Amino acid sequence: MDLKEVLAINLRRVRHDKQMTQEELAHRAGLSVRYIGKIEQGHVSASVTVLGRISHALGVEPAELVTRAVR
Repeated sequence: MDLKEVLAINLRRVRHDKQMTQEELAHRAGLSVRYIGKIEQGHVSASVTVLGRISHALGVEPAELVTRAVR
């Protein structure tokens, strides 16, 4: 699994855990809903700047969004 997929899975999980819609996250992060959707689908790579904006909007550390789950 590449880092884009890890970010996609973790972003969806954290956003759902916080009961936040893509629209709300996009608004809080100053990004488009379409871009958030593409990140969650693993279609685009987020820059470190965007990762920082998303993690701040979610109230989590950026590392939580890019750390692979241990199985």
